[in-house]
Amino acid sequence: MKILIVDDEVSITTLIDYHLQKAGYETVIVHDGYEAFQTALNQFFDFIVLDVMLPNMDGMDIVKALRQQAVNVPILLLTAKDETVDKIIGIEFGADDYMTKPFSPRELIARIKGILRRASSASITSDVKRLSNEAELDNIITVGELTFNRSAFTIYKQQQLLDLTKKEYELLAYFIERPGRIIDRDTLLNRIWGDDVYSQSRVVDIHVSHLREKIEREPKLPEYLHTVRGFGYKFDYLPHEDSR
Repeated sequence: MKILIVDDEVSITTLIDYHLQKAGYETVIVHDGYEAFQTALNQFFDFIVLDVMLPNMDGMDIVKALRQQAVNVPILLLTAKDETVDKIIGIEFGADDYMTKPFSPRELIARIKGILRRASSASITSDVKRLSNEAELDNIITVGELTFNRSAFTIYKQQQLLDLTKKEYELLAYFIERPGRIIDRDTLLNRIWGDDVYSQSRVVDIHVSHLREKIEREPKLPEYLHTVRGFGYKFDYLPHEDSR
């Protein structure tokens, strides 16, 4: 991991640099505030150890400016002041932690490791949530006023849950997942009713009629479930002119 060390005292940067490299980190040292801001802005770092009192641009302003530029690298502030208000301001500006000089190099490394662990855990949690949300969106199909949630096994019309029988749900879901395709009655019988020997093509027509009563504004002038004479049915949202 690459760490930026920023302090105007050479003795401090030398001490930190020695212990961080010994712990296996790659380091970059900067002694000027404005140079530190530009370096952090233009290079990638896994962590920044940042003194508050710096020439040309102080640590507080650097933290604030980096966060405004969406640079979210973890930052630990070093301060010679033991005043609570400075620590609070640093955290409010976006710093992740602070240490008061003088400090133990061993404690500094422990703080850095702890902050990096928390940042890594938060990143993983964020990625899991993002992937979960994306997966959920992939399971939702919206057609006109209908919303089909495959993972929840629900179909809504204008935010109202449709009261469907099991076969009505399976039939409508099959249609929604195949918009614009003409599907013949035999295919629907095989897919929805399977090996039910009592099922006949008339069963499909009856269920389509029931669905139209539940999803169409005018069942005799369907906008969703269209009859294709001589072939079967097609699910395609074609709203009437007066409903657009």
